[in-house]
Amino acid sequence: MADKTVVALLFGGRSSEHSISCATAGGVLRAIDRSRYEVIPVGITHDGAFVLEDDDATKFTLDPAHLPEVHDNGTRVHWPESAVSRELTVVDAQGAVRLLGAVDVVFPILHGPYGEDGTIQGLLDLVGLPYVGAGVLASALGMDKHFTKTVLSQAGIAVAPWHTVTAREWASSPSSVADLVGSLALPVFVKPARAGSSVGVSKVKEWGELAAAMTVAFAEDDRVLIEEGIVGREVECGVLQGRSGASARASVAGEIVMTGREFYDFDAKYLDAPGIELVCPADLTAAELAEMQSLAVRAFAAIGCEGLARVDFFLTPGGFVINEINTMPGFTPISMFPKCWIATGLSYPEIIDELIALALEPYAFAR
Repeated sequence: MADKTVVALLFGGRSSEHSISCATAGGVLRAIDRSRYEVIPVGITHDGAFVLEDDDATKFTLDPAHLPEVHDNGTRVHWPESAVSRELTVVDAQGAVRLLGAVDVVFPILHGPYGEDGTIQGLLDLVGLPYVGAGVLASALGMDKHFTKTVLSQAGIAVAPWHTVTAREWASSPSSVADLVGSLALPVFVKPARAGSSVGVSKVKEWGELAAAMTVAFAEDDRVLIEEGIVGREVECGVLQGRSGASARASVAGEIVMTGREFYDFDAKYLDAPGIELVCPADLTAAELAEMQSLAVRAFAAIGCEGLARVDFFLTPGGFVINEINTMPGFTPISMFPKCWIATGLSYPEIIDELIALALEPYAFAR
């Protein structure tokens, strides 16, 4: 097949979710249809260097004993010099320059700050490269839990009660913060405002545990949410943007069932720690699923999302409450986003095909 679509797969990054991004890249490298796509793997080191990585899915397998990462191999990938060109070049460790070729689309599988938050999206917009997923604004909103909740509340969508505290406010008067959040019912969850994969999250059952939880969260971000715990079933679904202006569509639901763990933390999500069971499809009535899917699509539209998202809910006796929107959700083969779409009828390779097609659609008549 002569006219393959050239995909620059971008992964790694400077955030604490570096290894999860690498694992997602491994899943995509393993599943992407090589008869249709030529892949250029571009890794971002912990220090932010763009390097030409190996096209080797096994290198990025998520193993609890050895988390995958992008090492600095001495190469440097350079983006196009202007929006006129889509050509990538690489400088090897000896300083020799080589043309990698023109890129049709970038697949930025980045989680957390400096990737999922609109920063990479802004870079790609500047050089005129199409990319998978949400644009700058929706990426920034989805990354920031405070502003996600603010926008969803304004749109009339239920979210958990919360207060946001800055590092300066906490340092200057912890007692004032304690007074502010004292109206929230225990337990509360303390979360970095701009982090994902449950990194930096603590469950506080007694107010005496708050200070330690704040220290953990402030290690990830200088703004922290203190959020009232919601009693209910934890259910999630995936959302895909519609084609040709059609409405977005939502997948069937998956459920996170606690069987001995305090909450769905990093180890449970990615390292197969015990105490969690992922059930997909979730046992919901037709009416419950329809309502959840409608709310997910409304939330997707409320933040101006594009491409894909995973929307996380609590199903309470009073109805659905949205917990978060993830504009670049975990995308490893065992992650909930692909699980939900596979249960809906799309295979993992077909999900990749759809995301690339959605990214290229606005450019179909512009070249």
